Amino acid sequence: HMTNTRLTDPEVLESRYPALLTQFKIRRGSGGEGRWRGGDGIERHITCLQEMDVSILSGRRIIEPLGLNGGANGKTGRNAVLRADGSLEELEGRVQFKCHPFDTIIIETPSGGGYKNRYDAQ
Repeated sequence: HMTNTRLTDPEVLESRYPALLTQFKIRRGSGGEGRWRGGDGIERHITCLQEMDVSILSGRRIIEPLGLNGGANGKTGRNAVLRADGSLEELEGRVQFKCHPFDTIIIETPSGGGYKNRYDAQ
């Protein structure tokens, strides 16, 4: 589980599963524009070291997180798997699939919508 209320530490993830966390970063600029910008999402790349069955249950992959009172929407999340052969497979928000050695799971979480039009007077 990597969003909302829990965020698995890399050390825990790597000690419990045959996987390596190869990238973990903030999705800079993904939050919706506004007088108060929405929070940015995160991006994680998890490389499988052996064959695994993977399930992803995620939301906000189709409909953008809404901005309020004139603020812009945030960006949707995205799930994909970069196969060891270099092909990229886009995944749905709720999916189960086989991951093979050296395939990399890419998870981008949605960001928050902005609040108020940034050009509105105070």
